[in-house]
Amino acid sequence: MELYTGLQKLTIKNSGLRSIQPRAFAKNPHLRYINLSSNRLTTLSWQLFQTLSLRELRLEQNFFNCSCDIRWMQLWQEQGEARLNSQNLYCINADGSQLPLFRMNISQCDLPEISVSHVNLTVREGDSAVITCNGSGSPLPDVDWIVTGLQSINTHQTNLNWTNVHAINLTLVNVTSEDNGFTLTCIAENVVGMSNASVALTVYYPPRVVSLEEPELRLEHCIEFVVRGNPPPTLYWLHNGQPLRESKIIHVEYYQEGEISEGCLLFNKPTHYNNGNYTLIAKNPLGTANQTINGHFLKEPFPESTDNFILFDEVSPTPPITVTHKPEEDTFGVSIAVGLAAFACVLLVVLFIMINKYGRRSKFGMKGPVAVISGEEDSASPLHHINHGITTPSSLDAGPDTVVIGMTRIPVIENPQYFRQGHNCHKPDTYVQHIKRRDIVLKRELGEGAFGKVFLAECYNLSPTKDKMLVAVKALKDPTLAARKDFQREAELLTNLQHEHIVKFYGVCGDGDPLIMVFEYMKHGDLNKFLRAHGPDAMILVDGQPRQAKGELGLSQMLHIASQIASGMVYLASQHFVHRDLATRNCLVGANLLVKIGDFGMSRDVYSTDYYRVVQA
Repeated sequence: MELYTGLQKLTIKNSGLRSIQPRAFAKNPHLRYINLSSNRLTTLSWQLFQTLSLRELRLEQNFFNCSCDIRWMQLWQEQGEARLNSQNLYCINADGSQLPLFRMNISQCDLPEISVSHVNLTVREGDSAVITCNGSGSPLPDVDWIVTGLQSINTHQTNLNWTNVHAINLTLVNVTSEDNGFTLTCIAENVVGMSNASVALTVYYPPRVVSLEEPELRLEHCIEFVVRGNPPPTLYWLHNGQPLRESKIIHVEYYQEGEISEGCLLFNKPTHYNNGNYTLIAKNPLGTANQTINGHFLKEPFPESTDNFILFDEVSPTPPITVTHKPEEDTFGVSIAVGLAAFACVLLVVLFIMINKYGRRSKFGMKGPVAVISGEEDSASPLHHINHGITTPSSLDAGPDTVVIGMTRIPVIENPQYFRQGHNCHKPDTYVQHIKRRDIVLKRELGEGAFGKVFLAECYNLSPTKDKMLVAVKALKDPTLAARKDFQREAELLTNLQHEHIVKFYGVCGDGDPLIMVFEYMKHGDLNKFLRAHGPDAMILVDGQPRQAKGELGLSQMLHIASQIASGMVYLASQHFVHRDLATRNCLVGANLLVKIGDFGMSRDVYSTDYYRVVQA
């Protein structure tokens, strides 16, 4: 039977089968149906089926002897196990008569009883403990402790046998914290069946600072920490030896709390005042642990010096000066200040209106089709072409199309086939969805590119049907003005691209640094690595040895991948965009072999060289 490890159904009928070895089905864990009817079996052990999850066991028309060895069959029939209750089973008495199994009466033949000295065992790390397990019954059971996976060294067992009780002591020596929460199981077995009892092991140990990392810039600066201890320790922070109080700038965020506490000490736009030593202190009733790291966020703008300052205690005292206030003069001065402030506000409003009114006219040197991007970080700024491809005198003078960002002109290469006859390329203004930074919780880093790092994150309040969902987050590494403008343009482009084989773009987070783009999460990563992992030469390590990987992709799966990419490219072509960098590294793979095109050019310096817009000549 060892060769048939995937076997699920087994039928052996009318074969004259007389006995079965005790471990005959040990290599067949998937067996669900066994038919052994119409054979010459006289006895059968329950241990044959101990590791199986049987739905049905057929045993009719066998010559079982009425004995304690088949008492388990009678119990299974009473309990409806493996559908034995639907079968007419008989056994042969000592006088040779046939007796229905449910009427068999064997004395001193029952399941073993079991008891343990502790239901819950609590010890301190490094201590020793003894637990006793008693098994009783007739026939007298064998008793044993299951300690597989227990880390405590020098565990040993002592057998104590009496007439009707089999007891066994388990001694734990130098108990380790690694065994906290371990379940110790004692079993008692005889020919009728098995009973078991469990003991929950709780290990108390003083706190330990497993790790304390130097500040790392994520969405905010993070000092990551991991602390262990039982009972769960209380955590305190010191800054340069003084207690640190949480505020809007500094606060603690926990990813996990309890025996293992994991999280970040977060800093929102720290300054040089936040430089210094940060000490994490963990306390519980068994002890205290601490660890210190140095956090450096910004250089001091002015070195500390007293050369340019006058010490007050060096200046000779002078008589106090008495000032007599005149209420009339104060009132008059306040009136003048208010008037000047009101005049300045009116002047600013007039300038703003004039700039908006005349800012896009040719007198400012902005000729031809113009793309305008708002400079406000919090606005959902549209990207659109003003003249929509209509030839005007001003556009003829301008030559190549011009992108205006603020007051800067950037040339864009025109393709004369874009605005072909009969096609209206005008789209409504694009409004990019803005996501609040507090709704994004980073989980781990996925990778890094020229644009910055990519993180796996949880995003709240993104879907009306889900409280939170997994997303991929791109954090912009380059904070320059040009990078921010490219960031805004890509966000507007991706908002307009909506297709089942284009990576879904949810929105941006622009309130603070770094700038963030939020995309759907594709669980299998990029197509390049996916293909390599499922290729004919893919290797994996098993027990330290290289083995051939399973799951090589077939022709139909390859065609399915190619057709999805082609579908996405057809859509891009219908929108008059050329990707220019289509490669397996820029395609992403999700569940059920779903493939989507991604990476639309944040890593490029000049956005317009990646996507051509074509205009009729």
